[in-house]
Amino acid sequence: MADINSFEDAPRASGEDAQAEARLIEAMELLFFAYRDFVGDPDTILEGQGFGRAHHRVLHFVGRNPGITVQSLLAILQITKQSLARVLRQLVEADQIEQRTGAQDRRERHLHLTDKGSALWHQLQAPQRTRLEKAFATVGPEGEAAWRTVMAAMLDRASRNELHPGTDHIPGGKPEVKQDD
Repeated sequence: MADINSFEDAPRASGEDAQAEARLIEAMELLFFAYRDFVGDPDTILEGQGFGRAHHRVLHFVGRNPGITVQSLLAILQITKQSLARVLRQLVEADQIEQRTGAQDRRERHLHLTDKGSALWHQLQAPQRTRLEKAFATVGPEGEAAWRTVMAAMLDRASRNELHPGTDHIPGGKPEVKQDD
């Protein structure tokens, strides 16, 4: 697949506007290609098991939040119940995830990785960890901090709140406590 470096179809602007537009388009492409490469290794691992990116996301958030409820997972992933049900069924049948009934509310289903699921989750993380470690070593602590600030600043307010509940925190910036409306 060839990388695209032509801005011929982009709206024409002059001087500083054209440079700003070119920088934004290049930043978009960097994000697209970085994401493609970041998920490429896990995609290959998952493909061998008959799974895809949706399975990866579920494994990740269940691994990060043992006992997470199905409702909370739906809120994080912002997908339909039907989509999650299909993925969960496959992961449960493959002994990657187990569902436990809630102790206080028996209608709740709490999700946990099995030993097999935990092993897969760590296998999927390994190439991504290596990629991030190399990148952060290349740019140093200041570059890593700047990257985290940019990534957090791109998130919608609700997504930032998922990372830092109760605040509109952007790493490197001062946390702002949300006011109840």
